[in-house]
Amino acid sequence: MSDKVELTEQEWRERLSPEQYHVLREAGTERAFTGKYDKHFDEGEYMCAGCGTKLFASDAKYNSGCGWPAFTRPAEDDTIEERRDTSYGMIRTEVLCAKCGGHLGHVFPDGPPEEGGLRYCINSASLDFEPDN
Repeated sequence: MSDKVELTEQEWRERLSPEQYHVLREAGTERAFTGKYDKHFDEGEYMCAGCGTKLFASDAKYNSGCGWPAFTRPAEDDTIEERRDTSYGMIRTEVLCAKCGGHLGHVFPDGPPEEGGLRYCINSASLDFEPDN
C-alpha cells in the first residue's frame, strides 16, 4: 500500500482518543464484550480509526462469540499486514493497518470453514464505521 501515514507520537495522541491510542499505537486490547462494534451488524464499511483506510466490509462480519468484532476476510488483501506476535507467552498473528501501522487485533485459524477458516478478531477502538447509503 502506498502513501503510508507517518505521524509523531504527539500527533497520534492529538488525533486519537486515549483508548484508540492505547490500542492502535501501543498494541493494547479492549476488554471483551465492551467494544461498540462487537454486536454491530449494520451494512457498511469498517475503516481504520487512525487513518481512514477501508479495512473490512459488513458482509465479512459475523458473530463469533469471542467478545470482539470478527471478520472472515479483509476488504482488500493489501489493506492489512500480518506479523508474528509472541507477547504474553503466546504465538499469534497480529493484524495491522498497512497504511498507518496501527494495531487492529489478531487473526486466528478458527473461523467459519465455508468462508476460508479465518477469524479476524479486531478491537472496536481501532475501527470507525461508515454505513451504506
